[in-house]
Amino acid sequence: QVQLVESGGGLVQAGGSLRLSCVASGRSILSFNVLAWHRQAPGNQRERVGIITNGGGTNYADSVKGRFTISRDVAKNTVYLQMDSLKPEDTAVYYCNAYRPFDFDAWGQGTQVTVSS
Repeated sequence: QVQLVESGGGLVQAGGSLRLSCVASGRSILSFNVLAWHRQAPGNQRERVGIITNGGGTNYADSVKGRFTISRDVAKNTVYLQMDSLKPEDTAVYYCNAYRPFDFDAWGQGTQVTVSS
């Protein structure tokens, strides 16, 4: 069973930075076909922010491209979301999601990010 725990959220001023962590247990992060970061703001649909594949490739939503970076530490079984140049519209609950076809689709509990103007 895969379990994911996010941390690192908080309150930051516009233009600031935060780094979110997603610690996995139960499986190596290398077993995930995809580890995705999603976010959901009140009243909005969940939006996929970006992904990292088991090969290390990354892809980002246009709304965060150039500002957010996904990385991983295999030894710590952790995936990170570095968020720079934060904007008030980045305010949301951020979730990590690990997916492997026909095996698992696991979600963390989420961490709140609030960006003040």
